[in-house]
Parts: sequence; structure tokens; C-alpha cells
Amino acid sequence: MASTIKICMGSSCFARGNSKNLQTIQKFIEKNHLDAEIELEGLRCCDKCAKGPNIMIDDVEYNNIDSGTLLDILEKHFKK
Repeated sequence: MASTIKICMGSSCFARGNSKNLQTIQKFIEKNHLDAEIELEGLRCCDKCAKGPNIMIDDVEYNNIDSGTLLDILEKHFKK
């Protein structure tokens, strides 16, 4: 069963770091050959701008994520 990563692409989250986080996710998926295991979705706005940038992985919400923290989360979640 595929996992889903949802990344908020609303203007606030995008400007606060999700533009870079999107690149981090895409590189992680490519580097680890996880194309078939991860579905990546962009969201317009999560209505949680004050907590942003916001990302969800399999319905677990992560807030105020920078690319270093995101990489740690991806490693823990997808490396087996």
C-alpha cells in the first residue's frame, strides 16, 4: 500500500519553506527509488498558516518543518 505525502502549497507555507521542502521530498523519493511507494500531493491551503510550513505523511501532520527536520522524518518513516 502506498504512502501519501501532502504538502501545503498555499502562499504562506510556500514562502516559509515548502518550496524547498518540496524539492527535498522529490529528491528523497528519487534517491531511494520510492516512486511506486509514495504518492505526493500538493494542497492549496491547510488553513493552518501560523503553524506552517505544513506537511502530512499518511494523515500525520507536521508543522513548522524545515528541510533538515523533514529529511529526518522521511528517513524514519520510509527507511526500513
